[in-house]
Amino acid sequence: LVAEIEKKITEAFEVFDRESNKTVDVREIGCIIRSLGCFPNEAEVQELLSKIEVEEPGGFVHLEQFLPVMREVLLERRFRPIPEDVILHAFEALDENKCGYITKEDLVKHLTEE
Repeated sequence: LVAEIEKKITEAFEVFDRESNKTVDVREIGCIIRSLGCFPNEAEVQELLSKIEVEEPGGFVHLEQFLPVMREVLLERRFRPIPEDVILHAFEALDENKCGYITKEDLVKHLTEE
């Protein structure tokens, strides 16, 4: 199981490793984490980054520093997505007319005013 998780992490990391040197720009870490099915908020991404040694200057993260932190996150099943039924219930609450969609105007209103 651990080897399978590490392979998955490495493959996701390599997608963003543009120079094939086992490093990625620190700004890509959130995308990599989310591509692995974890959905932390930005504060949680920053918390994870505090556990990862970031190479200065330039802000690069090495796979060998990222791998153990991310392996722990996946093994602990942290940052799981919100269950579909909860999202559907939230959508239904916004769909006041019960028409199966929300207009752009209504969505903007809900996001900015309520």
